[in-house]
Amino acid sequence: MPVRRPLLAAALGAAALLCAAVAPACANPSELITVDPVGRIAPDGTVTLSGTYRCTGGTGPVFVSSSVSQGDARLRHGVGGGTARCDGAEHRWENSGEVTAGALKAGTARVEATLTELRPSGILLLPAFHAMTDQTVTLTQE
Repeated sequence: MPVRRPLLAAALGAAALLCAAVAPACANPSELITVDPVGRIAPDGTVTLSGTYRCTGGTGPVFVSSSVSQGDARLRHGVGGGTARCDGAEHRWENSGEVTAGALKAGTARVEATLTELRPSGILLLPAFHAMTDQTVTLTQE
């Protein structure tokens, strides 16, 4: 389902404010997430993105999320998500998800990938960003 960029920016801005309020919960410079230069679109519209990540010190559940945009940068499509292991080692990630039929085609696209932890803080779970990247990839039709 597409997500409008202003809504996404507002959500990320709010999370950044929370992160600033809880400084130790923010990203460590040795942590990273990458996106492979090629993503795939299956005949049924399923998009698959992949890459690597490294994070440390996870005390709550950590998730790898990804989204893709093509053409109108304000329109992003969420592409799956999965859990991550924050043990300091480099790991592979792969997310797949269906997008609106015909919304994406083979060619250049922008992918955003994020490692986000939900850390316990009293009775709440607060987001802590371990790493984020935004890069150009090539989508290929299978």
